Amino acid sequence: MGALAGVGVAVGSGNSGTSAILQGTPIELTVLIPCLNEAETLAVCVRKARGFLERAGIAGEVLVSDNGSTDGSIAIAMAEGARVVHASVAGYGGALACGIAAARGRYVVMGDADDSYDFSDLSAFVDALRAGGELVMGNRFRGGIAPGAMPFLHRYLGNPVLSAVGRLFFRTPIGDFHCGLRGFDREAILTLDLRTTGMEFASEMVVAASLRGLQIAEVPVGLAKDGRSRPPHLRTWRDGWRHLRFLLLHSPRWAFGYPGAALIALGALMVVALLPGRLALSTSVSLDIRAFLVGCLAIVVGVQAIAFGLIARRYASAHGVLPRHRRAQALLDAVSLERLLQAAGTLALGGVGGIGYATARWAGGDFGALDDGQFLRVMMLSVSAIVIAVQLGLSGFLLGVIDLRPGVADARARQARLRAIFPED
Repeated sequence: MGALAGVGVAVGSGNSGTSAILQGTPIELTVLIPCLNEAETLAVCVRKARGFLERAGIAGEVLVSDNGSTDGSIAIAMAEGARVVHASVAGYGGALACGIAAARGRYVVMGDADDSYDFSDLSAFVDALRAGGELVMGNRFRGGIAPGAMPFLHRYLGNPVLSAVGRLFFRTPIGDFHCGLRGFDREAILTLDLRTTGMEFASEMVVAASLRGLQIAEVPVGLAKDGRSRPPHLRTWRDGWRHLRFLLLHSPRWAFGYPGAALIALGALMVVALLPGRLALSTSVSLDIRAFLVGCLAIVVGVQAIAFGLIARRYASAHGVLPRHRRAQALLDAVSLERLLQAAGTLALGGVGGIGYATARWAGGDFGALDDGQFLRVMMLSVSAIVIAVQLGLSGFLLGVIDLRPGVADARARQARLRAIFPED
């Protein structure tokens, strides 16, 4: 089960939520505010959100998902008329997952509790959701960022680079991957089975929605300087890495495939160019046997990267981490343990033959000094072919283990049998 399966326990309820329920009116919108010690700014956020619901005539609620506050935030939220749930899982994603699970509205608009987003006007999100949007992202770069509202590194490096990486990897038009103010159709998001519990939850939502083909829209939002006197929970380098790590792990094509293909292409170019002998680039610069060795190593590493990419994609598709892709699946289905072993065997035979040829040539020179460049080139290529053969063979067996994929019941039964045979100390 994903993080959204977490259970929240309501400890208070506000007027905006309970009145609609008592009158039998379905709640259309939940304004969700994750909270961890936000006593300084939480009250104004709740007031603004409730004011918007009242002015817009929307049947809604303000829901605060608390992540273990100890500064009186819970009492403040309840006093301002919000409903409060306790998140049992720590972290930004844990709080949001609990809130989404507990939300009563058809639509949810989530935003931070630091008063950096304006909850008093969420009409752009509501309009986009009513028009069929299943995920509506805010874009701070289009809506305006107030002086001091976003650190320099976040504004000009972190957010633009990570958003560009996300657009490249997942072909989504989102310009601001990490905007904390966003709206979505609750049922559509629940189907994504979001799992992360930290700050990367923001990226996971966009990535999963893009991969599953949800209708995604974007609206401009402003970002003000937050009203807190303490530092934010966000940690620039730690959380930036967690976002990038998430993007890479969910795109085997970019994490393994393209780098591997580039290494193979570069290595093959160097090997072909240097196989006849020394290559002079200028009167003072030339490439020879050392560059040939680098080319061989690039091919070896590239092949391993491609193999890892195929294994990762096969695993991700089999376990529902990534959706099945028609063209990718055709390639994955064509790769099997037996075919990889056949390719490994062919390469191994070629490598052994090359070593035999080189050894015979060496013997022809009475096993003298190894100063023959062609001898070294043949040996390097032959050893590389054998190394690649071993890699493919091992990758094939690893792929076979992944393809076993026992069901949950089978796995539990197997574990029970093993425990009966080998009891724990």
